Amino acid sequence: MIHSLFIINSQGDVFLEKHWRSVIPRSVCDYYLEAQRANGNDINPVIATPHHYLISIQRGGVSFVAVCMEEIPPLFVIEFLHRVVDIFQDYFSDCTETIIKENYVVVYELLDEMLDNGFPLATESNILKELIKPPNILRTIANTVTGKTNVSDILPTGQLSNIPWRRSGVKYANNEAYFDVIEEVDAIIDKSGATVFAEIQGYVDCCIKLSGMPDLTLSFVNPRLFDDVSFHPCVRFKRWEAERLLSFIPPDGNFRLISYHISSQSVVAIPVYVRHNLSIKTGEQGRLDLTVGPKQTMGRTVEAVKIEVLMPKCILNCVLTSNQGKYNFDPVSKILHWDIGKIDVTKLPNIRGSVSIASGSNTSEINPTINVHFTISQLAVSGLKVSRLDMYGEKYKPFKGVKYITKAGRFQIRM
Repeated sequence: MIHSLFIINSQGDVFLEKHWRSVIPRSVCDYYLEAQRANGNDINPVIATPHHYLISIQRGGVSFVAVCMEEIPPLFVIEFLHRVVDIFQDYFSDCTETIIKENYVVVYELLDEMLDNGFPLATESNILKELIKPPNILRTIANTVTGKTNVSDILPTGQLSNIPWRRSGVKYANNEAYFDVIEEVDAIIDKSGATVFAEIQGYVDCCIKLSGMPDLTLSFVNPRLFDDVSFHPCVRFKRWEAERLLSFIPPDGNFRLISYHISSQSVVAIPVYVRHNLSIKTGEQGRLDLTVGPKQTMGRTVEAVKIEVLMPKCILNCVLTSNQGKYNFDPVSKILHWDIGKIDVTKLPNIRGSVSIASGSNTSEINPTINVHFTISQLAVSGLKVSRLDMYGEKYKPFKGVKYITKAGRFQIRM
């Protein structure tokens, strides 16, 4: 399975390596670094070398490169690497080069428990937190003085059960179950405003704080919307296939219950529009006019709106006036950033002004693209709705809550 893991920073230096089966020299990472120099950030996640397979992900400016000696399902390794990063973020609140270096000991302890002889072992956050206590100032000082580690002497109770994701004996004074239905809209809109491509990547994140061993059933009003789904291991897949219900014994704490994909363009509503106009008056001067407004938001407010206009290289500078938010233009990267915030429907955000164009440029090839970022609370743009949540196996009545959020994924408008 996985023989070694190398963690590489943005400068191409290996600052952490972990070997499970045999020690593989870090010179094997040269194949990855060559691909990075040739392709930038668009690196093939699987690189075949004469004797190894390199499978990699990039998160937070750091590259995680797993080395395998034989053929292996690549998505299996990619999912494991993402789980490693998620665990680091859960333990240390972030996963950057600096934070990993500050917590070398805990990182190695976690990698020892997550992989055994190259095979995944304990990958659930609440099990790992019983095995290895998350670092804090007092524990770090005590370990330094006494020479102890964060590793527990007692094996977690859930590790040997048939429900390894949940520890036994969980007790809470207030029993709560919260579900966040989050949808990200990926879309490409052409010059005329027509939708070229649109799909939704969605997921349901949970925060479950329930005593005992509850058995939950979550149902949706319209589960047939899903084109593709992936589940947390706690979900009973046969029940989903037969009844389109999510039946599960939940882990304790935060976890992702389900990820789904909706590709039918008829279902994907485009929640914002951008009216754009870039006109070239003379050889060295032009006018830019952008207006942003809500569209198909079911009366909900569009918040945290940010616009990025990727200008062509011939644009030298922008002198603009906006009626809402702040803007800045980076003459090096040629990107215009406009931070709008909340859209007021009574006075739509507008930015206009002049752009300077390098003399002798071919103005017929000026076709900038606009990247849009936004958030809409209490709206699932696909129309997905949670019908009900039932609990079995426990007698108390928990407090239940569902929150819907729509965000922009890769949302691009062509000018």
